[in-house]
Amino acid sequence: MAHSSFSTVDEYGFERHEDFDYESYEEFMSVYLKVLASRAQKWAILLGEGKSVKRTNTVKRYVRKGIPSEHRPSVWMAISEADKIKEQSPDLYQKILDSPFEKELVDIVKTDLPRTFPDNIYFTKEANHQAHLFNVLIAYAHNNRVVGYCQGLNYIAGLLLLSTKSEETSFWLLKVLVEKILPDYYTKTMDGLIVDIEVLSELVKAKAPDVHQHVINLGLPWAVITTKWFVCLFAEVLPIETVLRIWDCLFYEGSKILFRVCLTLIKNNRASIMACKDFTSLAECFKAIVKNASALHCHEFMQSIFKVPGTLSNSTILKLRMRFAKQRREQQQKEPR
Repeated sequence: MAHSSFSTVDEYGFERHEDFDYESYEEFMSVYLKVLASRAQKWAILLGEGKSVKRTNTVKRYVRKGIPSEHRPSVWMAISEADKIKEQSPDLYQKILDSPFEKELVDIVKTDLPRTFPDNIYFTKEANHQAHLFNVLIAYAHNNRVVGYCQGLNYIAGLLLLSTKSEETSFWLLKVLVEKILPDYYTKTMDGLIVDIEVLSELVKAKAPDVHQHVINLGLPWAVITTKWFVCLFAEVLPIETVLRIWDCLFYEGSKILFRVCLTLIKNNRASIMACKDFTSLAECFKAIVKNASALHCHEFMQSIFKVPGTLSNSTILKLRMRFAKQRREQQQKEPR
């Protein structure tokens, strides 16, 4: 293999494995670095002289084209309106950390710390990110007693820390994700998550009926394919820069973005999915489609999520959520207690 000028560790601290395709990455970065330079200039003008970010059509357009990494902490706080929630209790995070912790919560959170990004140099035992991650997760568990701690939150909080380099900012962004953008994903019953997987299945049925039927015929449940996609918000699923570009839009536009990403992955890889002949090959196919070149080329991929799925309104998603939530409640009432 030709010698690459790229490090074996990426800018966020993730180790590149032996099978990492440096050639494809080099090709991608040669184009993407120009895009980043151009976007950085435009954001510098937008944010010049300490201007605050407002939710406007211009900002929405800029967000879709990517927020420069140095501006992500402040822009995510503004566009998600986490900063407004923080204003109501500015000392909350520190107050929680200064209070005593429940042993049960401490034990649960500590169990997941070593499992979080084991291939990231900042999350090794010697580095201090595990301590920062513990603080964010334990503070959130004490702040939201309904959720407490749920597996999957460690990946989200971990990536928030890598992106914002701030425990407190990560805490507030985690709070807005769990309570405002993705309600009932991380509760004990995970009702919101289960309903949204049903919603996705119905959207695939409407937009790619042949794929939907093929997946049913081969007997692979959508929950097996997509639970990690939804729970981790594509962290530990898609390439890191693609995930962060998705999160840019998620903080501005809400959970509809997750459906757009899922539908794009499925429709873009229709031929590969349809070529699968059995359950095992289909499961392997869904693992492969999140690692191929189109998922790596984050700028083109993010442009495609607003084109490939076609129209997708919030009202459509809301109606489907209401329908499946009602079905779920009715099913639960029938089950013996």
